[in-house]
Amino acid sequence: MAKSELYKKAGVDIDAAANALKQAKTFIKSTFNRNVATDIGSFGGVYKISKDKMMVASTDGVGTKLKIAQELDYHTSVGRDIVNHCTNDILVMGARPLFFLDYFGTGKLEGRVLVDVINGLSKACRENNCVLIGGETAEMPGIYKPGDYDLVGTIIGEINNNRIITGEKVKPGDVILGLGSVGLHTNGFSLARRVFESAKIPYTKKIGELKTTLGMALLKPHRSYLNSVFPAIGKYFKDIHGIAHLTGGGFYDNINRVLPKNCDAVCLRGTWPVLPIFELIEKTGGIGSEEMHRVFNMGIGMTVIVEKSKAKRIAAFLAQKGEKVYEIGQVVKGSGVVILE
Repeated sequence: MAKSELYKKAGVDIDAAANALKQAKTFIKSTFNRNVATDIGSFGGVYKISKDKMMVASTDGVGTKLKIAQELDYHTSVGRDIVNHCTNDILVMGARPLFFLDYFGTGKLEGRVLVDVINGLSKACRENNCVLIGGETAEMPGIYKPGDYDLVGTIIGEINNNRIITGEKVKPGDVILGLGSVGLHTNGFSLARRVFESAKIPYTKKIGELKTTLGMALLKPHRSYLNSVFPAIGKYFKDIHGIAHLTGGGFYDNINRVLPKNCDAVCLRGTWPVLPIFELIEKTGGIGSEEMHRVFNMGIGMTVIVEKSKAKRIAAFLAQKGEKVYEIGQVVKGSGVVILE
């Protein structure tokens, strides 16, 4: 397993978080009943409400990407980030979103900032065909520093006809398709910020290979894959065996969430284009390839594990829906881990 030593020095210990969650699972599972359809560690929690209908829920935050938004005083994109992030987390289970709730916490409420954030939330909800049904705005001086705010979201979706995707159908021989990202999405910013701030590269600096300023490249909104992947699930449900959203933990800690214990996922470097922003982070920070692939998505925002005989057909369908699709690896016999070669 790839270690994330520089990420730990930047203030984020992935391993400590994983170990704490492992210890807490016993307490969490004590609240479960027979209607809970997924285990701890899935991208979303699934709850059966009838014979043929399930509800799916997921909660997440934008994280320290907010620090860049606050420094540049640009707040619309972070609302889109959290809606799209949460949408993807339930999409991988086979769900479509129904409604969304947000939490906005700050030390001193600035109306203009809140309006910009809600503008982004609303736009993303419309794009994902869900409703921004409510939320909480909390003003807490002493908890947040002046100018700081936090943004968290909860999404609720549905799965009909028990068409849930858990990864249990994944088997050796399956093909791993990768769908292109547009940047960091909402993960790895503590390390990215440490790299650029240590190198004293201002976020306002225009960088040729990025074709924009560093800050605006980093603030590119997290992509939603709903309008391509959900139709693919409807058409090829039997042949789509597992889907993983590449968020915190990159390749190593996300694809393995949908791997059976007797399977490994072998992903081949060079089968997709690494985005310039990741090359810049790697070069500027002197970060090793293994750590880069554990912290960042490296240009692949979602992986779809499919039946080998239908891989080209599913890839073509996704491409027709506007996706950049790459065949990045395959499933082999193993012990439930991700291998990058």
